[in-house]
Parts: sequence; structure tokens; C-alpha cells
Amino acid sequence: MAIPTGEDLRQLRSYLLRYARLQLRDAALAEDAVQETLLAALDGGAAFSGKSQYKNWVVGILKHKIIDVIRKRSREQSLTAEEEASESEMIEGMFEAGGQWHRLPANWGNPEKSLEDKKFWQIFERCLELMPARTARVFMMREVMELTSDEICGELAITQSNLWVMLHRARLSLRGCLETRWFGDAAK
Repeated sequence: MAIPTGEDLRQLRSYLLRYARLQLRDAALAEDAVQETLLAALDGGAAFSGKSQYKNWVVGILKHKIIDVIRKRSREQSLTAEEEASESEMIEGMFEAGGQWHRLPANWGNPEKSLEDKKFWQIFERCLELMPARTARVFMMREVMELTSDEICGELAITQSNLWVMLHRARLSLRGCLETRWFGDAAK
């Protein structure tokens, strides 16, 4: 396997930047993480063994850089009372007093087909941006970065119970947003 060139890395840059922005929600921090990733890939290009796709190898480097940024930021941030209230209101609005759905979930038809549509991913990214930052971060760490519960709890200094509540809220929020913006009648 030839050592990856700078051109290989330039072609990945926009993808890496979009990925980092979704996770970090800060353009400057995302840019820094991507730059560090590209430098690490250039410096460690000889270490690329070809056992995976080159893009996956570079994304793996980016994941570690993002985790470093999150670890640093998590020491400085906590969920604000406003974010907590907003999430609670959103969840309570989905159910009636007896616990039944206020409105039944929409028929999603063939969701696998949506995964092939570029516009779906734009809407998906927008839905993540609309979530409270910490909730979206937990969702991304679990579902996109595929970190274990123990890793996420350790990185963000949260309990397993708090993690499951945040993941539940993220999934409900994402479901509601996708139904409105993609699967619902308004999106058609």
C-alpha cells in the first residue's frame, strides 16, 4: 500500500469537517480537530496498514481528536437548566396524561431508502443541531462514534442512568424532528 498523499487528505477534508461540526457544534473547534487529524494522518501515513479503508482510518483518528476535545469541554460545561426544561417540555408534549401517545408516530414507509438520499442526511444533521448540545453529543458518541456506555460515561462524567435518559431524549427528539421534516406530510 502506497503512503497516502496530501491530495488524499484534501479530498477527505470536507467530510471530516462536517463530521466534526456535527459532534462538536463549534466551527472553530471542528476546524482545529480536523487540522490535527490531517496532520496526524500525514505524520503517521506510513503506519496505515491497509487493513481498512483509508477514509475509515482517518475518521478513526478524527474520533480520537473529537473525544479529546469533548473530554476537555465536559470539564467546563454542564447541562443548563434551560436545556433540561426544554427537553422535558418536548417529551411531555408527546404524551397524554395517561401515558398514551398524543399523536401516533408517522408511517416511515421505507426508511432504508431514505439513507441513500443526500437531502435526508442534511435534514438529519439539522435535527441534531436543534437538539441541546449535550444530548446530541451523547447520541453521536453512542450511535455514530460507537463508543460504549462506559466510555461515554467516563468521558462526560455522567452516570449510566443519566446516559440512558439522555439517549432516550435524543431518540425521541430525533424521531419527532424527522417525522416533521422528512417523513411527515409537510416534507412530502
